Parts: sequence; C-alpha cells; structure tokens
Amino acid sequence: MAKAKNIRKAPVDEPGGFWDKPVLMDLVSDLLIVLAAISLAWAATAAMQRLPIFPLRQLIVATPLEQVTRGQIEQTARTALAGNFFTVNLDAVRTAFEQLPWVRKASVRRRWPDALELSLEEQVAAARWQRASGEAALVNTHGEVFAGAATNEQELPAFAGPEGSSANVLEHYLAFRQALAPLARQPLAVMLSARQAWEVKLDDGVVVELGRDQNNQSVSDRMARFAAYYPAARQKLGNVAGVVDMRYPNGFALRPVRKS
Repeated sequence: MAKAKNIRKAPVDEPGGFWDKPVLMDLVSDLLIVLAAISLAWAATAAMQRLPIFPLRQLIVATPLEQVTRGQIEQTARTALAGNFFTVNLDAVRTAFEQLPWVRKASVRRRWPDALELSLEEQVAAARWQRASGEAALVNTHGEVFAGAATNEQELPAFAGPEGSSANVLEHYLAFRQALAPLARQPLAVMLSARQAWEVKLDDGVVVELGRDQNNQSVSDRMARFAAYYPAARQKLGNVAGVVDMRYPNGFALRPVRKS
C-alpha cells in the first residue's frame, strides 16, 4: 500500500497591524486632537488667570444701601474677587455677598472694561422673632427669618411660633392689624403655640386669646368679632388691661385688670 504523502498547507497571509487599519488610525488621531485642544484651552485659561491682563479695577454698587456698610462690602470683595474680568466666578461672588447678615439677594454682572456691577437687595425687618431655643432673630417683609439687629428693634412687633411658621404669623399679623385699625389699636405681639392656637397682645395692654382655626369659625372671624364688640365693653368698663377670651362661639369673656 502506498504511503500517504505529507501535504503542507500554503501559509495564509495574516491581517496587517495598526498601520494597515485606516479607520482605527482616523479614530485615534481625532481623539488625540480633541485631547490636545482641551489641554490647550486649560493652559490658556490658567495663563490668563496669572497674567496681569484685563484686571478688575472697580466694584460698582448700583443700589443705595442702608444696613450694609462700605467696610463689609470691601472686606467681602477682597476675599471673593479672584481672577480677571473674564475669569472671575460671578456665582461665587454673588454667594459671598449673600452671606452678609442684611443681604437678602445679590446680583453681579460684568461692566466693560474693568468693573463688576453689584446690586444688593437688603432685608427689611417687619418684626422680631423669638425662636423656641430663646434665640432672637428678625422676620423680613417676605416672612423669612434672618439674623440681624435692627436699630429700631423695640419699635417692631414681636412674633413667636413653631419653626417654619414665620410667614404664617406675618400673614395673620397683617390681617389682625387691618381688623384693629377701626379701634385705633395696634398688635404689639402675635404668638402661635405648638398647638396652633393664636394670641395677640395689643398696644393698650389687652391680650386677645383667639384659639385655633376651626371649620365653623376662623381666628380672623374671632378678631373681627372682637373689633366689633370691644368698644362697647370698654365704654362700660373703662380703660382696662386684661385678657379677652374670644374662643366662645357667640361671645367673649373679659378678665379685666384695672390699670393703676
């Protein structure tokens, strides 16, 4: 029997390397170009921050100020302004100025060629606020609590209530003040208890207990009833300082204490 001859296969050409793949080469070259552009932009930005070109020379305050002092503005500007006209971080500058006690909002914009324009909305105190911890603060005209000391603090009404209730207390204070206007009286203090019961102290020493809002009668209804009937009670009893309990459905109770 004839032996089978060894048959050798012809070598198969192996696929080419990286340099023989134009699509892959184009992809890699595009990636390198993008990375180079990013690096160049970063280097240019860093260089601009270091070079003394387009420096900031002025901070223009565009709004009149009553509470924020020039010293506070200068000190904040020294710590917040970094970079030049183009690279300064406006959001960081705005945030820094909004940390000042009497600043509610701040806005900053560039003014060509070397200035920033600063606009500040100052807090306007509407009342004193007594926190549950005993710490004193102020309430602005938007019902927001903020830290600060007002020069006319003793002339402001006093508010007290649970955490987060300042806007609600301010809203009720304004309604109570309107209801008391025909009596020529002013609410000196408005208190909201943890049980949502209202108490109002007037400028003649009378304390009005209004209780809680109910489906059949709100505290505003009770204050309106007090304003309607209290003048007649005062005419009979004279000038009194005491507690008027308005929590009764069809009347009120007066515990007078005559002034000495």
